[in-house]
Amino acid sequence: MDVHASTWIITVVVLMALIGIDFLIGGRKPHEVSVKEAGIWTAVWIALACLFGVGLLIFAGGAPAGQFFAGFITEKSLSVDNLFVFVLIMSKFAVPAIYQQRVLLVGVLIALVLRAAFIAAGAAVISAFAWVFFLFGAFLIWTAYKLIREAMSDEDEEDFKENAVLRWVEKVLPTTKEYHGTKLTVREAGRRAVTPMLIVMIAIGTTDVLFALDSIPAIFGLTKEPYIVFTANAFALMGLRQLYFLIGGLLKKLVYLSYGLSVILGFIGVKLFLEAFHGVGVHVPSISIPVSLGVIVGVLAVTTVASLAKTRKDTRAEALESGENAEAAADGSVTGAEDRRLGE
Repeated sequence: MDVHASTWIITVVVLMALIGIDFLIGGRKPHEVSVKEAGIWTAVWIALACLFGVGLLIFAGGAPAGQFFAGFITEKSLSVDNLFVFVLIMSKFAVPAIYQQRVLLVGVLIALVLRAAFIAAGAAVISAFAWVFFLFGAFLIWTAYKLIREAMSDEDEEDFKENAVLRWVEKVLPTTKEYHGTKLTVREAGRRAVTPMLIVMIAIGTTDVLFALDSIPAIFGLTKEPYIVFTANAFALMGLRQLYFLIGGLLKKLVYLSYGLSVILGFIGVKLFLEAFHGVGVHVPSISIPVSLGVIVGVLAVTTVASLAKTRKDTRAEALESGENAEAAADGSVTGAEDRRLGE
């Protein structure tokens, strides 16, 4: 797929315009985001991604369109896992609800810029060294194994741990203890200091880079086209802010999400190994994009349905247990009252 420089420029300009419209309509004035607002914007970003995919189908053909949709769904599903950490970050920095939308907007923009750099570096490495697919595949399979181990462990969810960039910023720059609206810096005691608003934005943006370490190799396992890799990441990230408010309360119900993500990452890791063997002249079976897309969608569907069924079952069990405990307590109170009357 030959993408002209003008196409890149137009794509970036259009994406920036969409982000600007999103900010002017929903993010300019700090406010608490309702589920209705988050749902509308989530639908808008998904619709825009689908329109872009249809555009690829019309102007570039079925293969690029299939690669985009497979990449977008993969990145979107992996980004849901980011939301768990975003919740921890918001809690750690005690971000007021009315400012969380602004924090996520800027944080996601930082993440998008950093991911663009990752994608450019990854594309350059792949074009120069075909054997790097072996490394990407091994890393994804190891990540899948790690996800399963963490999902099977009984340990409680760990607290957010600041990364090196964030620790350096907090150490070097003077920081205020309180928020000052949406201001990033203020003058305090005769010197310029950064507010917690800037710190938490940096935390969101730089923490996402850690997730890019597995999501970028994963999408390169579905397509080698930097243009498709970038646009799939862009559409997945730009809708992440609204998704945070839409399913923030539902995250705990996706109890099997880690298992589903581990299956997807392991599957793409195997696909990368097969691609690498093809690159060195070894004839092995290949996995087509339609098959990849079917596996990804199927795994996510099964994971979601199983998670909701498990949560519903646990909720009924807890309600039944609470009812039995309440009934036992009531019986105990009645028996105690009767014993007191007999004693009198």
